Amino acid sequence: MALPQKDGFSSKFGIIAAAAGSAVGLGNIWRFPYITGENGGGAFLLIYIFFIIVIGIPVMLSEFVIGRRSQSNAMGSFKKLAPGTPWWLIGMMGIIAAFVILSFYSTVAGWTLEYIRLAFQNSFDGQDVTMLNQSFEEFTSGSFWPVLWQVIFMILTAGVVLAGVQKGIEKYTKILMPILLFMIIIVCFRSLTLPGSMKGLRFLFEPHFDKISFQGVLMALGQAAFSLSIGMGALITYGSYIRKDTPLLGTAVQVASVDTLIAILSGIMIFPALMALGQDPAAGPGLVFVTLPSIFQSMPGGQVFAIMFFILLAVAALTSTISVLEVVVAYMKEELNMSRKKATMIGGVSITILGVACTLSFGPLKDFQICGKTIFDIMNYISANVFLTFGALFIVLFTGWKLGKAEFLDELRQGGKINPVLANIIVFIIKYIAPIAVGAVAIGAFFIEGLT
Repeated sequence: MALPQKDGFSSKFGIIAAAAGSAVGLGNIWRFPYITGENGGGAFLLIYIFFIIVIGIPVMLSEFVIGRRSQSNAMGSFKKLAPGTPWWLIGMMGIIAAFVILSFYSTVAGWTLEYIRLAFQNSFDGQDVTMLNQSFEEFTSGSFWPVLWQVIFMILTAGVVLAGVQKGIEKYTKILMPILLFMIIIVCFRSLTLPGSMKGLRFLFEPHFDKISFQGVLMALGQAAFSLSIGMGALITYGSYIRKDTPLLGTAVQVASVDTLIAILSGIMIFPALMALGQDPAAGPGLVFVTLPSIFQSMPGGQVFAIMFFILLAVAALTSTISVLEVVVAYMKEELNMSRKKATMIGGVSITILGVACTLSFGPLKDFQICGKTIFDIMNYISANVFLTFGALFIVLFTGWKLGKAEFLDELRQGGKINPVLANIIVFIIKYIAPIAVGAVAIGAFFIEGLT
């Protein structure tokens, strides 16, 4: 007997917008361009795209299949597909990962709202890099404004999730993702019109195979796997909302394509401007909140582009936080029999409480450290290096060895035919290649700080 279809996505565009929104986040805007430039430029990009195709898409398919096959949340999926076994612990790991990730991610997301305010006030005018860096440190070390912006961002996130799948997640991501893409293209165009911008494109795209190392290859694999938002249950949850007549392979390819396109456009947006104005590329918050504001004030019409940039940064963050909160809400709703309203309230408030501790770890709680790491650092480290890596590993092991080929292909064929040769290749990758590749990242993450 077929499982009853619950509240879900009403259109394929809605699925792609929501899943791509989950994948596209702050890391696409600043981290991907930086590690590409520092690890061989075009050579790294080729390796990254290769891993997206042969690893990222098959692993994404695994999550979609698990979610749609079970029509359940991240933990409930494994309970239904493998009853009476401990496989449900994989789903619980994903729910915990989502809880932890949103706690620290909302900290940085809140910073984007502060910088939208500063951009509208033209507060970057007349400040050099040193002054901007001092302003950034003063802001993040505070105890009022960073917390307020974080709470506001969580309220925005909860508001979308509270409205449900079709009327909330699908409706708003269908609006937000085109806005995000449009604004990135506009800023890209402005960046490329700056004198000397071609130097930035060469930095980003020229292949330098001499800069490719084993660590760089692992970073490309890690970026490909985890930029797609796999391993934390978001795509399993979204998979449960996908209609049976929707082809999963085509959806996975389109989501991966949008994610990769936005990552590449982000590089085009950032590096030509950096090079044109004589700035050295720098990773992390320093690039987004210090270097770029310095660049914007050096550009004609810079205030307008500063406003656009920080709005698109906030939009990218919001499309991600929506999907992460939905993982927690779907679990509470389906496994604990809560209403969506109650689950959203409890999930949102509890995550915000932990998130406030992460935010304050830059200020009043900065001296509270474990093994030299602040609360923010700990949440970041364990989510990337433990929950996401091992979550993705166990998901492909489950799909390849527990769910089995017959069930996997039966679900994959729902909504359309699939070439038998291609189907067998995908199954082979999920069963043999993906566990080795993701396992290498999981192990490497313990030895290479910040790999994922």
